Amino acid sequence: MLTLLAGLGFGLSLIVAIGAQNAFVLRQGVRREHVGLVVAVCAASDVLLYLAGTAGLGALVVSHPAVVEVARWAGAAVVLGYGALAARRAWRGDEAGLAAASDGTVADAGRRARPVLLTALALTWLNPHVYLDTIVLQGSLAASHGDERWLFTAGAIVSSVLWFVGLGYGARLLAPVLARPGAWRVVDGVVAAIMLVVAATLVLPALTS
Repeated sequence: MLTLLAGLGFGLSLIVAIGAQNAFVLRQGVRREHVGLVVAVCAASDVLLYLAGTAGLGALVVSHPAVVEVARWAGAAVVLGYGALAARRAWRGDEAGLAAASDGTVADAGRRARPVLLTALALTWLNPHVYLDTIVLQGSLAASHGDERWLFTAGAIVSSVLWFVGLGYGARLLAPVLARPGAWRVVDGVVAAIMLVVAATLVLPALTS
């Protein structure tokens, strides 16, 4: 039980920090748009990465730094692109778009699901921090627990699932606040700023090394 709780606490310490992925989940949750899809992608991705790290894939990642570098620059490009879209929404205002989204047909919703899915996948799998945190760091800590390493990993997985479900479906509680005129412009402005900071943290280590 202590090992399970240790994994749970470790997982939460990694995932709770506001980043590109969390900002995207929060925005989709507030919009109530494809929340289940986004939560499933993020949680399932973490499950796969945690299992891979515990199985020993972390050593392979460390021995091939070129993989991390490719993910670094691709991730920075994706994050900057999403940040630019958020900045554009903040500048122009997105209230009309939100109203249209809530009144869309099932067919329209199906078409919108593809870009949401691709964005969720990109913000998850093109972020090198994800690999370093889940595969390398979590894998190393899990290995330190010996025969109980899978219990540690189970705790980390539970924390990830609970976090994304809570963030995605709990975000709707903010809807009354964000119904105020101009509120979404503030949210999108904050999201754009977060994306810029995340992109900077990805590329600055490579530029200064």
